[in-house]
Amino acid sequence: MNCPEPDIPEPRGQAGPPAAYPFWTYQDLLLILLLLAPCLLTGILLAELAFWAVPLFAHAKAAKPLAAQFLVAGMWFGCIFLLLKTKYDRPFWRSLAWFKPPWGFWSSVLAGPLVAFSIAFLGLTIRTPENILPFENYMHDRVSVVLIGLFAVTLGPLSEELAFRGLLFPLLARSFGAPAAILGAAVPFALLHGPQYSWSWQHILLVLLAGLAFGWMRHRTGSTMASAFMHGAYNLTFYSTFLLEERFTRLPW
Repeated sequence: MNCPEPDIPEPRGQAGPPAAYPFWTYQDLLLILLLLAPCLLTGILLAELAFWAVPLFAHAKAAKPLAAQFLVAGMWFGCIFLLLKTKYDRPFWRSLAWFKPPWGFWSSVLAGPLVAFSIAFLGLTIRTPENILPFENYMHDRVSVVLIGLFAVTLGPLSEELAFRGLLFPLLARSFGAPAAILGAAVPFALLHGPQYSWSWQHILLVLLAGLAFGWMRHRTGSTMASAFMHGAYNLTFYSTFLLEERFTRLPW
């Protein structure tokens, strides 16, 4: 089954056959990647200034870093929006295949825990070492616990799926075919998570397999929304399990 292409309106005033999808190029992708660094620096600076001027949730250790990530994501995707609009006169969400999946939402949501439990079982099989994840260092108050959970289920999966399966996957699929694109989008996705797992090869392998599952969902449905819902349910499963583990007794409830 080939993934359906998004039904994207043609630029105003353009005649002739529809342009090939994706219409953006590797040069556009390089420009977008180069813009990530200034967005990162600006987002961190704005978060620092905001919490200095208005120390809202100052007691919540996770509030400032999550606010910085929110600002970075907003500015970076704002740059992508401007590129698609000014250079191609195309809509942001539809261009990145954000539409209701043909299988419905629940099939994507239910696939998340299925993949999560499979990954967890494989992790036990290959004796994945236990790591203290970065977010655990912020979980010393109730607000941080809630904020981290909301970020893990919403903005985190949304940003990663739009970037890897919405922006990168179509380019690779056009050049090398869907199987190579699924793998090609999963590799940088796994490497992005490498530092938080101290570059443990077992963890990177597991994240790579999860990325392959998200890419498969994106390919089969043609919808980045489907892979994002799957990714969010996947994260929710692991986060809920984390809260129910022995460490749960040390959380500030």
